[in-house]
Amino acid sequence: MVRPYGVKGRKLKKRKVEEPAPVEEEEEEVLSDEGEGVGVEEETGNGGEIAETEDEKRAEEAVNEMPGIPITAPVDKTKRPGVVFVLEKACLEVGKVGKNFQILNSDDHANYLKKQNRNPADYRPDIIHQALLAIFDSPLAKAGRLQAVYVKTEKGVLFEIKPYVRIPRTFKRFCGLMSQLLQKLSITAVGKREKLLNVIKNPVTRHLPVNSRKIGLSYSSEKLANLCNYVAAASDDATLVFVVGAMAHGVIDKEYIDDFISISEYPLSAACCLNRICSAFEQKWRIT
Repeated sequence: MVRPYGVKGRKLKKRKVEEPAPVEEEEEEVLSDEGEGVGVEEETGNGGEIAETEDEKRAEEAVNEMPGIPITAPVDKTKRPGVVFVLEKACLEVGKVGKNFQILNSDDHANYLKKQNRNPADYRPDIIHQALLAIFDSPLAKAGRLQAVYVKTEKGVLFEIKPYVRIPRTFKRFCGLMSQLLQKLSITAVGKREKLLNVIKNPVTRHLPVNSRKIGLSYSSEKLANLCNYVAAASDDATLVFVVGAMAHGVIDKEYIDDFISISEYPLSAACCLNRICSAFEQKWRIT
């Protein structure tokens, strides 16, 4: 009778199966504006050989990122008609609240502003944030027809925003980026020397195209124009520059403006005006 728990015969030695050595994944850090690292992995094959195709793609993506504002699309080098925007009197003022420098706004710093004998209602950086989102989120910008965007603060600081960056979605992160810009005077892309946001010299006319036509928008203007017809009638040989106020109250500078128009019988916000302008150009150039 055979015992169920025993097996007669020579015992076989178990062969040790050699497991392949684990492949270590190298990480390359891309710094964000808040100091946090975003890992960019590199794929490796057997023997430690780097997959060149995937590596090159990821290297290009890492170079095309910048702290806080990544690049959304490559630069369109083809010469096509475009539009330029100038946003005036934007409320972007840096103040030292406690131990940190911050962009002052009426919601978070009302008590601080009252102690400084300032009107909190005048500190509205959310207006310029919404205005920039209206421009850079439009199909006009994504189609590569946006030539440049210039922002002039209420204190007279002028800076340029390249047309192929993405504005931070949250207001808190946007204020942090603007505070960094006004203190360091520029924000440069990682791995490149190109300044995607840069404080430049006044006046703004020295940076505009030579054959440009400056158009100012204001509710107080007596000339009421249909924006779609106005843009359609304009020649593509001359670059149209639209000047829009990014403040709660007031009038934009009229000294360098060629034409001063109103686009509605009602007062509109800066974001609403910019949406109408972008829609008019998208209709003209058949951008969907």
